[in-house]
Amino acid sequence: MSTPCESCSMPIESGPYCAHCTDEEGRLQPFEERFERMVSWQARQKPEASRAELEADTLAYLATMPAWRDHPRVLARS
Repeated sequence: MSTPCESCSMPIESGPYCAHCTDEEGRLQPFEERFERMVSWQARQKPEASRAELEADTLAYLATMPAWRDHPRVLARS
């Protein structure tokens, strides 16, 4: 049975975070690194979107993730 990664919601078999959200020791990547990677992913999905839109969408999504919903950058988005 899979559960969602607490950082990005990708299905995983065990642990709180997927391999995309962790460093080589299995620790959650720093917020800025994860944020930039998720903005880049959004840019590939919505190439017509502005950087500001991509950042806003990413912050809104991260607000739903247990790993990030209380992060100061996510809380400051509104």
